[in-house]
Amino acid sequence: MTPRLEEPDEGALPSVAPRQRDLRRHSGLTLEAAARRAGLSPAHLSRLETGQRQPSLPMLLTLARVYGTTVSALLGETPGDRDAVLRADEAQARESGGWTYHRAGGSGRAMQALRVRVPYGGAQGDLVRVHPGEEWLYVLSGPLRLVLGESVHHLDAGDSAHFDSLTPHRIAAATPDGAELLFVHTLLQSAAAGLCLPQET
Repeated sequence: MTPRLEEPDEGALPSVAPRQRDLRRHSGLTLEAAARRAGLSPAHLSRLETGQRQPSLPMLLTLARVYGTTVSALLGETPGDRDAVLRADEAQARESGGWTYHRAGGSGRAMQALRVRVPYGGAQGDLVRVHPGEEWLYVLSGPLRLVLGESVHHLDAGDSAHFDSLTPHRIAAATPDGAELLFVHTLLQSAAAGLCLPQET
């Protein structure tokens, strides 16, 4: 059974009420069916649609998946035109704590894609990260050590992982040669972003 997400509101979020009902109807779902898929009661979803309650960050991500849309669309944001292609010479490297990040997708989207070089050792490998969203990674060269909650996974080149990033997680290279991976995550623009990636300058 899907756990219910009825939890305390995070009042700093903008209202989703103006778009909520339209997106649900566009997806062809009744209030009851949408609530069931999102793990909410129909009454709670109705309160969201009428602006009587504000969603938490995990709830926004869940609703976006249920309606087959983005968090930006749920919030009524209308981003300007963005290039679909990122050229190799445009992917400038950024470093943080010895890790090297190359942007591998457009900015300002619901998903962020990066190519990441993970060095051996250092404080970053011991940092436990917990934040709203999902993460997917594909190991280009390794091996890589991934800790998800109480589970430890050793990944080699060609292995991948996909997990809820509210699960406490750590990523570290397993050998002195370091590791390199492709990394995609969904993460709202919030203070939680600093727990995952270096901020844009």
